[in-house]
Amino acid sequence: MKVLDPIVAQAASIAAIRRDIHAHPELCFEEHRTAELVAQSLMGWGIPVHRGLGGTGVVGVVKKGNSARAIGLRADMDALPLQEKNTFAHTSRHEGKMHACGHDGHTAMLLAAAQHLAAHGDFDGTVYLIFQPAEEGGGGADRMIKDGLFQLFPMEAVYGMHNWPGMPAGAFALSPGPVMASSNEFKITIRGKGGHAAMPHNATDPVVVACQMVQAFQTIISRNIKPIDAGVISVTMIHAGEATNVIADGCELQGTVRTFTLDVLDKIEARMQEVAQYTCAAFGATCDFQFVRNYPPTINAKREVSFARDVMASIVGPERVLKQEPTMGAEDFAYMLQAKPGAYAFIGNGDGVHREMGHGGGPCTLHNPSYDFNDELIPLGATFWVRLCEAWLAKGVPAHA
Repeated sequence: MKVLDPIVAQAASIAAIRRDIHAHPELCFEEHRTAELVAQSLMGWGIPVHRGLGGTGVVGVVKKGNSARAIGLRADMDALPLQEKNTFAHTSRHEGKMHACGHDGHTAMLLAAAQHLAAHGDFDGTVYLIFQPAEEGGGGADRMIKDGLFQLFPMEAVYGMHNWPGMPAGAFALSPGPVMASSNEFKITIRGKGGHAAMPHNATDPVVVACQMVQAFQTIISRNIKPIDAGVISVTMIHAGEATNVIADGCELQGTVRTFTLDVLDKIEARMQEVAQYTCAAFGATCDFQFVRNYPPTINAKREVSFARDVMASIVGPERVLKQEPTMGAEDFAYMLQAKPGAYAFIGNGDGVHREMGHGGGPCTLHNPSYDFNDELIPLGATFWVRLCEAWLAKGVPAHA
């Protein structure tokens, strides 16, 4: 493994920043302390900083030489509304808030890369360091783009990276095409007719309608979508009734839909609306159907993936650059990949043994109250960012066609 010695030498100080961020988590669009810490660190290394994009976003600019070429690197900064169960020294100081997805580590890896690029970077062009707010449901990437991210900081390509528990530390994964799913929500309000539970013939039971509807939704996946196309419909909430002997007037269903393509999403939304409408009609009920599209699918560009995989292989060896198994989780970096060529990579977070004594006893998986980022990843992740930029912006190399 060929990590950069100057980054290794600074790894402890960057890990201390990471643990400080972990101890002071901030939710989406509330990352004021984190953004200030990031900005002050960058400026301390002589890196010009632009603040306020997407609310609390920070963009650092590292420029060397005279080339107009540029590349962007993105890290997310926000935490989750989750009560941490860990009891080590850097556990969350804020009730009900936790860095349970490793955004503190993503920020740390990019800071480590920034420090090295500013002091030792060997390239001709500009690296834009994008510290993004509100990935966890706030769509911070979209907000930054709408605030002019790519107009203010024009770049040829943009890359992001997420730690991945269960993947061996020291390994990367990256593949072309869809790697994370679209995220969408639905809410269906069924209107029946209430009555006495002992006399159901005088009522129109919305719970029965809801049960039929939930079952029918699964046939959309099994009978309307091609078997080779992925899609998930999950009804996660059903609310109805106030008493055991009363048939309710109404029932509410809520849940999520995940797909890897917009074509499949279009078909699922249309069929769900038809199933909801006609199931209600068959039982003498009516409904309101609401469908909200949140994050689009995250789709990696083939050329940018191939380029980054070669860089990864030069650092850890080709055998440790794995095929990226797509996940039905969602990621708002998708918005950046809709606007610019690029790729979203995974870096192995290990099996959880890196956690210090006092962790919560649960698995070290994403969005788990016993999660913690593996600080051993900081030198490796930062080395990849540096080598990627140096290869992309190598002196005398024209823009990639």
